[in-house]
Parts: sequence; structure tokens; C-alpha cells
Amino acid sequence: MAKHRRFSDKPKDDFNQNDEKIELQEQQVSSEKTPFDLKSILLSGTKYAYIIGAVALLSGIFTPLTLGVEIEAVIFGMLSIFLGLAGGIIIFLGIKTQKYTAIMVCGGLAIMIVSLILIYQSTNRPLIN
Repeated sequence: MAKHRRFSDKPKDDFNQNDEKIELQEQQVSSEKTPFDLKSILLSGTKYAYIIGAVALLSGIFTPLTLGVEIEAVIFGMLSIFLGLAGGIIIFLGIKTQKYTAIMVCGGLAIMIVSLILIYQSTNRPLIN
């Protein structure tokens, strides 16, 4: 009859060697950088193009055509909303990356706050007098 080894019967040196091997493999995998190919660049570019198009439509690009509003006011409103979108993208990228996370998140929030102030300025109800 075959003798079965229990988990506790293994010498502890084997566990340390296995842990070291796993750590080395993880470090090698994380140190390798994936190359940027044309397909991934196009996919990320189209993702941002869809976001910009949706924001342009939501910000009222057709308002001058329907209500006769001045085009400068619409452009100013679109730019302030795009500024808020840029702040949101910076926050998202700051959360995804491991470097400069706090700086990017704080910068994104600051850009979004500036966008909010500009939106209130355009409606003649300023937050800051």
C-alpha cells in the first residue's frame, strides 16, 4: 500500500523556494512592457472620439439652429463641458496608473471645479464674485 504524504510532512525549504520562484516570475511579467501597436491606438482613439461626440451633442451643439442663441455662447458652453470631460479623463487615467496617482486625481478634480465655475459664469450666476 502506498504511503500518502500529508501537507505538513513537506519540508519548509520547498515552500520558500516555490515562493521565491513565483515572486521572480511575477516581477519578470510586470517588468515587461507591452508594445503599442496600431490596433490598440486606433481602438483607444475611437473610444475618446465617441466620448467627445456624445459630449458635443449633450452640450447643445444644435441649440443655435433651433433657438437662435448666439454661437459664441454655445462654443463657450461646449468648451467648458469639454474642460470637465478632460478633468474626468485625467482622474480616470490617474486611478489606472501607479505613478503620480494623487497628483493626477487632484489635478482632474481642479479642472472639473474650474469647469463648474465657468458654467456658472456663463449662466450669469457666478459662484465667485
